[in-house]
Amino acid sequence: MPEWWTYSLSDFLLFSARTYYRMIERHNAAVWPLQMVTLGLGLGIAALLRRPGTRQGRLISLTLAVLWSWVAAGFVWARYAAINWAAVYLGWLLVIEVLLLVYAGLRGRLAFRWRRDAAGSLGIALLLTAVVLYPMLAPAQGRGWRQAEVFGIAPDPTVVATVGLLLLSESGPQWSLLVTPVLWCLISGVTLLALGSLEGWVLLPAALLSVGAAGLRGRPRP
Repeated sequence: MPEWWTYSLSDFLLFSARTYYRMIERHNAAVWPLQMVTLGLGLGIAALLRRPGTRQGRLISLTLAVLWSWVAAGFVWARYAAINWAAVYLGWLLVIEVLLLVYAGLRGRLAFRWRRDAAGSLGIALLLTAVVLYPMLAPAQGRGWRQAEVFGIAPDPTVVATVGLLLLSESGPQWSLLVTPVLWCLISGVTLLALGSLEGWVLLPAALLSVGAAGLRGRPRP
């Protein structure tokens, strides 16, 4: 029996990189051209940052809740769970985030604005990375556009965009809303690193930097 220290992360995976990205390709083909709609929503959310307020916060929160619901049902449970039994439980994490987003949105507790501090700069960088740059990572690694992960369609860019937006909250760090996205980034990031995918180097820093930035923003000023 091999010693435990001889194992690598890839030894614990239930699927290969080829299986994982083939699943994404099939999902993209099944929902096309919905990607154009969700990309438009992502750009629309970015444009709304110029008009912070209760109505804006409610609109963004409920839009995110709808997209998270779609990702949980249409991707995580319908497809990812077929190759990874743990996805069944991960899907419930997404449902918890949906409920929190709906609650915060309906209560008018969120409004989003780009600020020029560290948290604001990181937030807008993560949002634009998730919506604009993330789909380009697949062709950059030779997998082609059919396997691109798109905001509102695949979970990873949707989560990264949400983390970015939460850092732009006018009312300070949203710890209750950050827990699920950060957990997803950590779990998915480690999984993708084990698969040898560049996306893992986006998700793990997104999780760690967002916690640090939110913590610094929450500290009282001297």
